[in-house]
Amino acid sequence: MAEKIQPLSLEGIETYSLKERPSKVSYRDFGQPWTPGQSFTDFIERLPHILAATALRELAAAWVRARRQGHTVLLGCGAHVLKVGLSPVLIDLMRRGLLSGLALNGAGIIHDAEIAMVGRTSEEVGQELGTGRFGMAEETATFLNHAINWGAAQGLGLGEAVGQKLLEAGCPFNHLSVVASAARREVPLTVHVALGTDIIHMHPSVNPAAVGAASHHDFRVFAALVSRLAGGLYINLGSAVVLPEVFLKAVSLARNLGHQLEPLTTANLDFIQHYRPLTNVVRRPTQTQGQGFALTGHHEIMFPLLAALVLEDWDKQP
Repeated sequence: MAEKIQPLSLEGIETYSLKERPSKVSYRDFGQPWTPGQSFTDFIERLPHILAATALRELAAAWVRARRQGHTVLLGCGAHVLKVGLSPVLIDLMRRGLLSGLALNGAGIIHDAEIAMVGRTSEEVGQELGTGRFGMAEETATFLNHAINWGAAQGLGLGEAVGQKLLEAGCPFNHLSVVASAARREVPLTVHVALGTDIIHMHPSVNPAAVGAASHHDFRVFAALVSRLAGGLYINLGSAVVLPEVFLKAVSLARNLGHQLEPLTTANLDFIQHYRPLTNVVRRPTQTQGQGFALTGHHEIMFPLLAALVLEDWDKQP
């Protein structure tokens, strides 16, 4: 017969005083109720000093500190960032000198160019895919592929080529174009393409050699910006695969060529924390000396909140 297990006796356990125990949460860290009519700064001060609210403050402080000390701040954006209406926020940050450079994936220039041309973007993929019409907008493909072909022939990067052509075309909504605004302000903007992922690759106007040459030029420009990140900040905003991989390779290349990147601060902002951004942006590049942040939330809420906090701090006297 198997032994019958008796419940473990609780007699004789050793206890301690709650008053003497270290605790991770104190009432001093609690948030405070909102009073209608107060300022944005008041709102931030009333957030709890716990977890993500603390990380948000620390990230904003790192951003402002980097720029005040003349260090590089780079922002890598997935295309969804533009689709949810954040172009004016990015343009304003460039105007204020708070961004040293931007990186987009291939879809980024598509949505940006469509916004510049007609003020609208993003089609209903589910409706159009079954008809074979998805991605077949003539103006989008013709303009971008011709811009890329021209830029490659001039020895330009993809981002600079598209930006210059948007300005040259005088598109009616260029004031809402991140790419055109970067070209106008001479802020480096690079575009990192995976061939076959973007709708313009389906059109006969595409020149794969030009796309590859212009995008590789941009990779080297981006790597040059990454090589200047010592004391600075890199933010990955809404790119789950392409830009985290590009960033990791740029970090390796810069270090291989003898560039010191430490201390380095990085951050990943997304509505889901994926493996590659957490590994390739937040953890690996900062493991020798630095700090990585991971904030979870919708782009259209989280990034304007971060940008506003940065501006509130930036406008204060240092």
